Amino acid sequence: MADVLADIVSHDTYVDGVPRATFAHLRAHDPVHWTEEPEGRGFWSLTKYDDVLLASRSTDVYSSRYGIRLEDMTPEETEARRTLMEMDPPEHTRLRRLVSRPFAPKSVNEYESVVRELAGEVLDALGGATEFDFVSRVARELPMRMLGRLLGLPDEDLDWLVQRGDALIGNSDPDFTDYVVDRVDTTDYRFLPFRSPVSLELFAYAERALAERRLNPTHDILSALLEPTSDGESLDDLALKNFFTLMVAAGNDTTRYTMTGGLQVLLERPTLLPRIPSMTLEERRLLTDEILRFTTVTMHFRRTLTTDVTLRGRDMRAGDKVVLWYASANFDEDHFDAPEEFRADRAPNDHVSFGLHSPHLCLGSHLARLEIRVVLEEIARRWSGVEAAGTPERLRSNFISGVKRLPVRVTWR
Repeated sequence: MADVLADIVSHDTYVDGVPRATFAHLRAHDPVHWTEEPEGRGFWSLTKYDDVLLASRSTDVYSSRYGIRLEDMTPEETEARRTLMEMDPPEHTRLRRLVSRPFAPKSVNEYESVVRELAGEVLDALGGATEFDFVSRVARELPMRMLGRLLGLPDEDLDWLVQRGDALIGNSDPDFTDYVVDRVDTTDYRFLPFRSPVSLELFAYAERALAERRLNPTHDILSALLEPTSDGESLDDLALKNFFTLMVAAGNDTTRYTMTGGLQVLLERPTLLPRIPSMTLEERRLLTDEILRFTTVTMHFRRTLTTDVTLRGRDMRAGDKVVLWYASANFDEDHFDAPEEFRADRAPNDHVSFGLHSPHLCLGSHLARLEIRVVLEEIARRWSGVEAAGTPERLRSNFISGVKRLPVRVTWR
C-alpha cells in the first residue's frame, strides 16, 4: 500500500519514479481528488483522461490566468511572472499568433536536415566511447545546439544558457540550483519566473541579444519575433524577455528528458533498437508518439476555476485550484488499451502530452517530435546495441518527470 498512499505533492516522491499505483488508485476510486498541500491551500486532482481533456479545452472555466504551477501567488506576483502559458483566449490566441510562425509544421519540416546534422555531430563526438552518461553526452547536447541554431546564439554561450534553464525547470533539485523552492526562503524572488534570481541573468542576456537583432536583423527566431505581423502587432520588451526565458527553460529540458526516456525504452526492450532502421517513416513516428505518452515528461499543469463546477459528484468552487495530471491521464485504462504496456505501433495514440487537444498545445511540439525521431534514427544507424551501465538518477520534481543521469554501455556498428 506504500505506493498507493504516495504523496503526489512531495518532490521527493518522484525521485523513485512516478507513483503509477497511486494514480491508478485515484482513477478507480477518487478521480476528482481533493489533495492537501503542506504549504498551500490544497487543490483538486483530475486523473481521468476525459476530465483532463475537458478541463484543457474549457479555458473559460478552467483558467490558466492565475498560474500553471501548484504554487499560490498573489495577483502582483502572478502579473509579474506571466508568460504565454499563463494566459487564456483571446489574449493567449493573440500572443501565440505573434510567436508561432517559426514553430509551425511547415517551418519545422525545413529543420530536419539541421537536426540530423546536429544529431550526427553529437553522436560522432562520442569518439566511439562505449560507456558514458547518455544525458550529459547526448540528450542534453542535441536540444541545446538546436536551440542555439534557432535563436541564432553563439555556441560558446549555450552551456551557460542551458545551466540557467536547468536552474529554472529544476528549481526543486539541489543538483541544479542553490535556490531549492521547498528548502530555501525564496521570498525575495517571488516576482521572478520560477522564484529564481537566475531569471534576471536570462533577462539581461535576452536584452543584449534583442538589441543586437534590432541593429542587425538575421534569419533566426529572435529576429522573427521582432517583426510585426501583417496587422502591425508586435511584442513588448517584457513579453519578449519572458518568451526567451521560457524557450531556454522549457525548450531544452522537456526534449532532453523525453529523449532519455526513449533510450530507457530501448534499454528495457533490446529487440527494438535493431528494428528501427527497417521501420517506415510512419512507424518511426508512431514509436516517437508512444515514447511521448509513456514518458509524459510534463506531469501536470494547474488551472483555476472561474465558476462553481460539479464534476463526478464533487462540488468545486470558483477560485479553487485544479491540477490536470497528464501523467495519470496518459495511463487511463478507460481510454488506452493496456496503457502500462509500451507498444511501439500504438494507434491511435491521442495522448495528452504537450497539452494536445487544447489551445495551450506546446509551441515546440512539432520540433520536439522531430528531434526525438531523428536522434533515434541516428542512434540506430551507429549502435547495434545498448545496455545499462549503472543506476539512473531521477530529477527531484513533482512537475517534470525525468532522468538526469543515465549511464549506458553501447556497441558500435
